[in-house]
Amino acid sequence: MAEVQAKLQSLSEEFQKLQQDLQNTVASRQKLESQRQENLGVQKELKNVSEDEAIYKLAGPVLLKQAKFEAESTVKGRLDFIGGEIIRLEGQIKETQENIEKKKTEIIQIQSGA
Repeated sequence: MAEVQAKLQSLSEEFQKLQQDLQNTVASRQKLESQRQENLGVQKELKNVSEDEAIYKLAGPVLLKQAKFEAESTVKGRLDFIGGEIIRLEGQIKETQENIEKKKTEIIQIQSGA
């Protein structure tokens, strides 16, 4: 009986850790989505800027003049990186959710068998 209780306790702790991991991963995914939306807005604004207008980039406390193609390239690079990270995190979320379901099933089996 004590070994069943210990096994149940162990599974419960693993289950809670998986839930915390899922929560952290979802929060990271939401942060990336926010950054993605911000960069999409910048990209949209850059399309409305003519080639001869000045574009400035914030570098620390200083605004630096930047060429339009360079700004567009930087934003596109950021969007590509963020998109890749979102895909990676979505895979991680799916995997964690599957592991949570497995742990839940194990816990139920032990509880019903005890």
